[in-house]
Amino acid sequence: MGYQRRSFSRGFSKPVEEGKEYNVQITDTSRRGDGIAKVEGYIIFVPNTKPGDNVKVKIVSVRPRFAVAEVVG
Repeated sequence: MGYQRRSFSRGFSKPVEEGKEYNVQITDTSRRGDGIAKVEGYIIFVPNTKPGDNVKVKIVSVRPRFAVAEVVG
């Protein structure tokens, strides 16, 4: 049993939807300084956050391999 990489770009529905809100934990920082969270392995970039933050976010853009969100609470 090896590691399987999940690809959301084709054939898989994304686990987040634009306009919906989610509670996430920021686990890492991107090269640009945005916080990174994951929902079911799908990457979400959240500006103005840092690792360890638990935030409520609203998805503003969904792309094939990642989403961008803003903090709402």
